[in-house]
Amino acid sequence: MKMYLALIATAFTLSACGGNEPAQTQPAAQPAPVAASPVAAASESNAPSATNVPSECQIVINSDDAMKFDTQEIAIKSSCAQASITLNHTGKTPKAAMGHNVVIAAAADKAAIVADGASAKLENDYLKPNDNRVIAASKMVGGGESSTFTFKTDKLKNGDFEFFCTFPGHVAMMTGKVKIVD
Repeated sequence: MKMYLALIATAFTLSACGGNEPAQTQPAAQPAPVAASPVAAASESNAPSATNVPSECQIVINSDDAMKFDTQEIAIKSSCAQASITLNHTGKTPKAAMGHNVVIAAAADKAAIVADGASAKLENDYLKPNDNRVIAASKMVGGGESSTFTFKTDKLKNGDFEFFCTFPGHVAMMTGKVKIVD
């Protein structure tokens, strides 16, 4: 019976992933040296370039097919006017089935952002377009992909902030605190 259930689960997973078509992925970026602990995000469009961010303000977060980040806290130095985050998905599952992103927002806004994001679909990275509650957010990435983004940290100076994944169902396991530290 267990074998039968395992076969059904595998068939369901493959059908959810679009069958046997190979996933289009980008190789994961090599983690940059980091003095702070991981996390954060921001808009890739008009954000400052990561190359202009001091190394102590560069953060690397890894995620995998087991629905987890490799950290539960992002510590950003108070001297960092901007931070750069690289999200690496070290798993193998395509983003349509096991995508991850990193969203930073006030803790009080997290549930509403996740709820609104569910109807925004994958093409919008499970985020409501132009959601002003989102301080920063990465692109949704699948296995073997990575995304680097840079954002200004001034909005993180006062309050309780968290980072989380908005892929449906992931927020329960993929969440943590964002802190400004000396």
